[in-house]
Amino acid sequence: MNPAPRAVVLLSGGLDSATVLAVARSEGYRCHALSFAYGQRHGAELQAARAVAHALHVEEHRIFPLALDAFGGSALTDPGIEVPHRPSQGIPVTYVPARNTVFLALAAAWAETLEARDLFIGVNAVDYSGYPDCRPEFIAAFQNALNLGTRAGVEGRRFRIHTPLVDLSKADIVRLGARLGVDYGLTVSCYAADAEGRACGRCDACRLRAKGFAEAGLPDPTRYQALE
Repeated sequence: MNPAPRAVVLLSGGLDSATVLAVARSEGYRCHALSFAYGQRHGAELQAARAVAHALHVEEHRIFPLALDAFGGSALTDPGIEVPHRPSQGIPVTYVPARNTVFLALAAAWAETLEARDLFIGVNAVDYSGYPDCRPEFIAAFQNALNLGTRAGVEGRRFRIHTPLVDLSKADIVRLGARLGVDYGLTVSCYAADAEGRACGRCDACRLRAKGFAEAGLPDPTRYQALE
């Protein structure tokens, strides 16, 4: 019998990436989870990523150091830029320049060493904050670039970037994860979470997460700073 295929799954520790990991496992992949310490505001999401990886029994979980805060330009990596607490127009200041481009490139690099062809990422183009690197056209273009610019691609072992959440509402994502047994109490989605992973309840990520649980009709396990 052929062994199950390997996949590299980008795992931030948030609701979407936890759901994607559960999806990949449900499809029979041996999952290698990849997280990044990229200079984000807090380490709580990396603790959440560790907890999710353990709960979903990944083959291996790596946390890759990546100093995107050296460039700044985002409220998530530059302490001089405040996380907004109201919806904004256009691309918000929480956009991290080229983040998904860099993350997917490094995921592909690890996948080549694993002889894996499949990459999973939790991008969404329905209930999201307007980031350009979450759109289907970006994913399609980057998949093409990987297959043009890697040994695996030119030798016929073409990469496939899976985006199982891209067309789902946040409520649909919550329902899907619940069916797959995801413990959302382990996850941290907030852009301004405290050191214990408690959410601010006001940022874009918190609003979208709360809306998803409310519309899904499921209890929200999020711990909030103001309610503790």
